[in-house]
Amino acid sequence: MKRELGIAYCGLACCFCGEHIACPGCGKDGCKDKENCKNYSCCREKGLEGCWECEAFPCKDSMLKDKRMKAFAQFVKIYGKETLLDCLERNEKAGLVYHKAGSLEGDYDLPESEEGIIELILTGEVEV
Repeated sequence: MKRELGIAYCGLACCFCGEHIACPGCGKDGCKDKENCKNYSCCREKGLEGCWECEAFPCKDSMLKDKRMKAFAQFVKIYGKETLLDCLERNEKAGLVYHKAGSLEGDYDLPESEEGIIELILTGEVEV
């Protein structure tokens, strides 16, 4: 985990991204896909640190349609970015995987609901 890369405007964990090795993270203007990202553009235009600060959160025509991203953004809204990063770091050390090898999905995609994902972030335990 590269904690300094932080959390993207939409809730993606840039700190786990391995797609673009030299990317400094979405919040530091680094994402190569930013021109096509509604979340990035909207947050920048409104001067927001992330979607979780917006009155319209969660909007319907953005990456927040993805339950993991929406849950991560909701987590930040409730607990803060540093708490999310702390939990993700703890969970990684305990064996939870954000992205499985060769995939964009991992353990945080297993819960069936946003509430389940938030619970997984908090506890580090996958419900069966």
